[in-house]
Amino acid sequence: MSFFEKVKQGASGAAKKAQQTMETTKLRSQISGKEKEMERICTKIGQSIYEAYSNGDVSQSETTVMDYCGQLTDIQKDIDLIEEKIKNIKSEKTCSCGKVVAVDVNYCPDCGKRFPEEAPHEDTVGEIRVICTICNAENDINSKYCIQCGEEMIS
Repeated sequence: MSFFEKVKQGASGAAKKAQQTMETTKLRSQISGKEKEMERICTKIGQSIYEAYSNGDVSQSETTVMDYCGQLTDIQKDIDLIEEKIKNIKSEKTCSCGKVVAVDVNYCPDCGKRFPEEAPHEDTVGEIRVICTICNAENDINSKYCIQCGEEMIS
């Protein structure tokens, strides 16, 4: 590969990373706005309950509170969808144990659970430093299990 091809490839990678960062920042801003909206609704719930309490019958607020809770559920679903978009942009997925890993990982490095087979995705760049003694796959330094074969990593 010539010097100019390497420079071109590097510039292309930098442009892609900048685009990814910009999209992620925009989505995180949307999440922030939705979280503020949730805070306002929670305040309204509190005000509704207090007003009903002041009137001597807390059950008066039940319908209003249930409506507000429905709104909170809808907003949380929106936030979850936005977070999923961020993971897709960053080529990540989340294990049932909560560990976020690259989309091409077969096994969770924390709990060892196998991820379901998916269509191949573009590679991500990360700090990988430990080689599995069984399959020679590169793993993160903190991995407890190999991301390719699921074998427990030896400390």
